[in-house]
Amino acid sequence: MGNFAGKFFHNVYMQPHFSHIYVEQAVKDHPRTQEILQKLPAAQVVEITHYKDIFCRSRQNYSMQYQAQKLILAARPGTLLYPGAPVCQSFGQPYFYYTSCMMNCLYDCEYCYLKGMYPSANLVLFVNLEDYFLQIKQLLNEHPAYICVSYDTDLLAFEQLTGYVTAWEQFVQTQKGLQIEIRTKSAVRQFWEHRSAVPGVIYAFTLSPKEVIARYEHHTPSLEERLFCVQKALQAGCQVRLCFDPMIYLPHWQRHYKNMIDQVFRTVDYAAIMDVSIGSFRISKNYLKKMRRQEPDSAVVQFPYQLEDGFYQYPQECMEQMEQYLVSQVRQYIAKEKIFLWKT
Repeated sequence: MGNFAGKFFHNVYMQPHFSHIYVEQAVKDHPRTQEILQKLPAAQVVEITHYKDIFCRSRQNYSMQYQAQKLILAARPGTLLYPGAPVCQSFGQPYFYYTSCMMNCLYDCEYCYLKGMYPSANLVLFVNLEDYFLQIKQLLNEHPAYICVSYDTDLLAFEQLTGYVTAWEQFVQTQKGLQIEIRTKSAVRQFWEHRSAVPGVIYAFTLSPKEVIARYEHHTPSLEERLFCVQKALQAGCQVRLCFDPMIYLPHWQRHYKNMIDQVFRTVDYAAIMDVSIGSFRISKNYLKKMRRQEPDSAVVQFPYQLEDGFYQYPQECMEQMEQYLVSQVRQYIAKEKIFLWKT
């Protein structure tokens, strides 16, 4: 698959990905399409009419697709900005939105809501970023905006192929009143070499205990690798958010989360942390129903959650115990006003 794919994608999954790239006819000549195809010269390119012809086929095998994902390049029409979901942390921002210029993720976390949201494990990359930027400009004519741009994927994990995070950074620098969050579990060291901070960009690193990573966050970087990039981001002067979210219940969870917190704050300059997000696992009723069919042997998916207002979560007592315990640990290092719980 060429040097790029060999170095990048084998490091992620230790097996080839993107043997096939499906390209909408309408975007085959788009500059971003051509740039991506040049980086994957050995891939078989298949022209299609619409991305849903591949992505939304019936009876797809999610588990098998994750073993060798395919890439779909497309344009997304219509509305591209959406109000923030109620289960997402707004951090007190009155104009909270999210957008998705990519669907699905390179990583394979068992508890990920994307497995209940999408019919396919293949990845869709929307190359018409200029349309996203235009709609944001129009929104900024009305009021400021806080936009999460990496909820339905991990853009930073994909940066070596797409350059989308860099494109978002450049766009933010030209827009008054715009702040974006880029959430990630990645550890792309090259990205942080010679990085300069962009005031309107928040990098939100999802951190989990080693035991959660080993059991449920398949193919993601280790805690040590993530913390290396956190510290590099801080050294570059970037705004950094630490996300201990979602918290996952497992035997001896107190010990595992305490060990993680101790390691995190031994490793990073916590005085430079912008803020911290804490929240236990929660998911839409419909998403979990689908995930339980797909992952019958997953302890985290099959846990007997409690249904509240259309969302499954841990039983109230368990949820409060987990979240308050982690808050008490984090407060040893971070001021109370910098700690956000997803329900507050």
